[in-house]
Amino acid sequence: MPKVLIVEDDDSMAAALKDGFTYEGFTVGYARDGAEGLKMASETRPDLVILDVMLPKLSGLDVCRHIRKEGNTVPIIMLTARGQEIDKVLGLKMGADDYVTKPFSVKVLLQRIKVLLRRAANPEPAGDIIELAGIKIDKRCHQVSVEGQPLPLTPTEFRLLETLVRQPGRAFTRYDLMDAAVGDTIVLERTIDVHIKTLRRKLGQETDYIETVRGVGYRFRESR
Repeated sequence: MPKVLIVEDDDSMAAALKDGFTYEGFTVGYARDGAEGLKMASETRPDLVILDVMLPKLSGLDVCRHIRKEGNTVPIIMLTARGQEIDKVLGLKMGADDYVTKPFSVKVLLQRIKVLLRRAANPEPAGDIIELAGIKIDKRCHQVSVEGQPLPLTPTEFRLLETLVRQPGRAFTRYDLMDAAVGDTIVLERTIDVHIKTLRRKLGQETDYIETVRGVGYRFRESR
C-alpha cells in the first residue's frame, strides 16, 4: 500500500486530501508545517510527497531543497496558488517532479500521483545499462554516474536523461520529452525547460551534453 505524505497547513484542504487518498487505498501521513514535514519525509520514507509552497516554520521550497540534498529521490508534487509562476519554476529547480495549482480537483491530483507511483513501482528489466560519453545509466538500480561519480537525479530528471542518451543526435521536441518524462500528466512546455536547465547544472556547468535545437527542443550531443 503506497505511503503518501501530505505537508499542508490548511486543515480543510488537508482533510479533503486525506479522505480522498484513504478512500483510494493509500496510507497517509500528515504534517502541518515545513519542519515537521521534512522530519517525517526523512523518518517515514514515504513513496510520494504532496508539498504546499506556503508553510509555517520552513517553506515548501526549502523542504524540497533539503529532501534532495539528503539524496532522497522520492517523487514530489508541489501545491501552488494561482498566479505564483515563480514558485512553480523555483519548485522544479529545487527538484520537484510536478506541481498543481490551487484550486484543483482531487481526482486530477490522484491521476498525477498514480502516474509517478506506477513508474516508481515498475523498475526496468535487470541489466539494462546505457553508457555514453562518460555517462552510465543503470535503470535496474535507478542510478546515474558521470565519469564514475554518482549523480543524484529526481525521477523526472532520470527519465529525461535516459530518453536523450538512448538516441544521441536526435532532436526531441518538448512534447516528445513531456510524453517520455511525465506521460499523461498535463504540464507546460516551460516545465521541461526548467528540468533541462537543472539537469544541465547537475551534469556540470562546463559540460555541453544537452544541446538546444532552436525552434525544436533538445538533443544529446553524439560527441563533445
